[in-house]
Amino acid sequence: MIKPVTNSRTPLIAGNWKLHKTAVEANQLVSEMLPGLQAVTGVEKLLCPPFTALQAVSESLKGTEIALGAQNLHWETSGALTGEISAAMLAEFCQYVIIGHSERRAYFGETDETVNHKVRAALSHNLRAVMCVGETLKENEDGQAAEVISRQVRDGLTEINLAGSTDLVVAYEPVWAIGTGRAATAEGANLLIRNVIRPTLAGLFGEEIAQGIRVLYGGSVKPGNAAEYFQQSEIDGALVGGASLKADDFVGITQAAA
Repeated sequence: MIKPVTNSRTPLIAGNWKLHKTAVEANQLVSEMLPGLQAVTGVEKLLCPPFTALQAVSESLKGTEIALGAQNLHWETSGALTGEISAAMLAEFCQYVIIGHSERRAYFGETDETVNHKVRAALSHNLRAVMCVGETLKENEDGQAAEVISRQVRDGLTEINLAGSTDLVVAYEPVWAIGTGRAATAEGANLLIRNVIRPTLAGLFGEEIAQGIRVLYGGSVKPGNAAEYFQQSEIDGALVGGASLKADDFVGITQAAA
């Protein structure tokens, strides 16, 4: 039996609800999750519902230790930007915000440059940024994963000053594993984080901060495979998609992290 690896980084399990749940449905899901989530100690839990459910979920989470996050933001504080949400607006309810998810990059034209702008905006309003990086299937098969991910980390975080390692979370999500049921191996993800992501972070912020930054794995994480990832020394939790929409599954993944 493989013994879990321990380090000083507190595991984080984040649920990205994507384009799911009305405010009423979101509150129902939270009520189903709360007993199980609150029973788990030593793990930070984060829920990221759609914008329209943020206020409702914020109310439901009052008095708990469970954090709330948004799925995106715009880097401007205000202006003629119809349909956008600013960091200041999110900071009324949220502690975290997801930035640069592969779906944003693929469907909405986000780039490393816009990710950088958004990380800056989040940090300037005391929001913790969950910055997503990951390679496509073709990039993986062509042996370009390390090059792509190093660039995404470096360019996404260029000229950013961190007050501390807890201000930033990096989520490694191989694009080919998101929502496909095809997950990266735990050992493979761990090696990439150890050999690519952490050294790149160390080049930007120094070794001490780099070792304190939590790096999550995302991509078809389920209760049945979660423990394999959390036993790895460099994987500090998960950014969970589909399984975060089922109370039992999300609680089960959180229990595995504990």
